[in-house]
Amino acid sequence: MRTPIIAAALVLVACGSSMPPPSDRLASAEAAARSARELGAEREPKAALHLKLASEQIDQAKKLMADGDNKRADLILQRANSDAELSVMLAKENTAKAAAEEAQGKVKNLKAGK
Repeated sequence: MRTPIIAAALVLVACGSSMPPPSDRLASAEAAARSARELGAEREPKAALHLKLASEQIDQAKKLMADGDNKRADLILQRANSDAELSVMLAKENTAKAAAEEAQGKVKNLKAGK
């Protein structure tokens, strides 16, 4: 009597845990990391840290996907995407600050030239 119940439970668990590989989320995380690199995230310490975390998480997720653990891979890719996007924002902030400082320097030079 217990054997059919256990078998049914195992089938439900097996079916419930299988999900397709999170390929779209992987592509999104990789694209965000690539954008961060292109924006110079490696030159800004906080942005570089989050980019490194994202890259490590992407690698970990790829291994999990290869092992068939797509649910965990999906969760890790969510974190990777968040870290990569944060890296993008920090890199953009750094670029904006540099531009603002340059503009302020030009204004000071113009005022001094009067």
